[in-house]
Amino acid sequence: MDTPFSYRTRAGHLEKMAQEPVDLLVIGGGVTGAGIARDAAMRGIRTALVDKGDFGSGTSSRSSRLIHGGLRYLEHGHLRLVFEASRERRILLRIAPHLVWPRSFLFPIYPGGRVSRWKLAAGLWLYDLLSLFRNVRRHRMLSKRAMLRAEPGLRSRGLKGGARYYDAQCDDARLALANARDAHRHGALVANYASVERLETADGRVRGARVLDLVTGEERAVRALVVVNATGPWSDELRAADGEEPTLHRSKGAHVVVPRQRLGNHEAITFTSPIDGRVMFVIPWGELSYVGTTETETGERPEDLRADADDVIYLLRSVNAFFPEARLTFDDVHATWAGYRPLIRMKDMSDPGAISREHAILESDAGLVSIVGGKLTTFRVMAQQVVDLVANRLHDLDGRPVPERAPTHRTPLPGGETQDLDVLIEATQEEGFSYQTAAHLVHTYGSEAPAVVRLAQSDPALTEPVLAGHCTMWAELVYGMQREMAVTLGDLLIRRTHLFYAAPQQALERAPAVAEVAVEEMEWDEARRDAELDVYRLDVQRSLAFREDIWAED
Repeated sequence: MDTPFSYRTRAGHLEKMAQEPVDLLVIGGGVTGAGIARDAAMRGIRTALVDKGDFGSGTSSRSSRLIHGGLRYLEHGHLRLVFEASRERRILLRIAPHLVWPRSFLFPIYPGGRVSRWKLAAGLWLYDLLSLFRNVRRHRMLSKRAMLRAEPGLRSRGLKGGARYYDAQCDDARLALANARDAHRHGALVANYASVERLETADGRVRGARVLDLVTGEERAVRALVVVNATGPWSDELRAADGEEPTLHRSKGAHVVVPRQRLGNHEAITFTSPIDGRVMFVIPWGELSYVGTTETETGERPEDLRADADDVIYLLRSVNAFFPEARLTFDDVHATWAGYRPLIRMKDMSDPGAISREHAILESDAGLVSIVGGKLTTFRVMAQQVVDLVANRLHDLDGRPVPERAPTHRTPLPGGETQDLDVLIEATQEEGFSYQTAAHLVHTYGSEAPAVVRLAQSDPALTEPVLAGHCTMWAELVYGMQREMAVTLGDLLIRRTHLFYAAPQQALERAPAVAEVAVEEMEWDEARRDAELDVYRLDVQRSLAFREDIWAED
């Protein structure tokens, strides 16, 4: 289905949901819910997908942006999870090469650290074994000299050497979006900013929901034979409405974004915090690096979650211990983000790092199907298992044949139709763009980059950068509205592009100009424009609110 994926499409989809029953209603447009909708639609199941926010805005865009086997999970014996995640890493590198790309990691070893050299070597051999030796490359143990040659900024005092191993990095927000778009492409009805107000039942069975359009205020009934709860940290709230007991342990993971030149890191760094021994990462992202993550139990509502001063202090102290010349302070933090890990509650909760990242599929007495737990890397197989159950429930209801599994493991996500991104970069340069801009477009849009190029060429003003010194063009914002169902200012600046994290204060200064483009493109009135600017200012304030925490303490 090659129709635009815009705010107009969204409105039409909500109308259709109310007019005709669907087989499956998926509540939650994070990467797992979007993956479920994609899989189901590919099997020919009439599917609707709704989310009360934007696609991936809750947890899926607040991760460590890694597609990885999970080296640290070996410590706790989660071998099956590592094997499964390693397989999924290979698949995602293949079906979305523009959104998931190989990343080398260095793991330095120091005296007194929680991980010794022999333990790291053994773990990395097991890591390669569980990937069936089909990772990007095999690991290598490195001497102190080799480590410092690779990363001169690392603390040399006490360094015993280390290792280089391989995983993958991803654009988590756009990965969730790509799954939602592919669900639409295969016939699913998809809408963001559509909140489920309550579940609808018939004869004691969940048979749909009342859905509120948060843009227009209109409420509709959506009828469905099966309803899936894929709301991540909100799962228990929806299950409670169906009379079920809570299952989640809510853990907060925070990250900080700093200028990469302050650290000088060339590769990603895995290290154990000298504060508590937790495994952490320093990961390059263009001219920035982000550091994470924390893991603290919290009772905050998901919508209120943010990185506080304690989170930022912990992260900066930890990374400064390994990059002593960086001397990072609060003033070096461009932005922060924090997200929930909706982990399955265990009997022993004393060690958050030991809590399994495996998932569970639960079915209530009234038929509500919930997917809980899991991790970003394994979303596709989680979705597959949920749709297997849904297909069997539909067979039980009306006798229809159970369809074969969808080839989600080999069907490219939008933009992933080519593996040779270098050829696309060269072709984009031939259209008159610099290498930096061409590489940015191809690594953001993949094989769809030519569509953005054509849009940019339709108006010279659209080729201009939104922010000085950044490659993101005005054409990308228009494309986000026309083809990627961007509905709000935050959608455009936080998730369709990542200008928010690159320079939130600069992006705030440009927000009024971006809003004016939305006024023209999406027909916002003055009140809507002002409201969007107010909400975006709050997003920026929340990202930098840790500074106010310190002032409040003083």
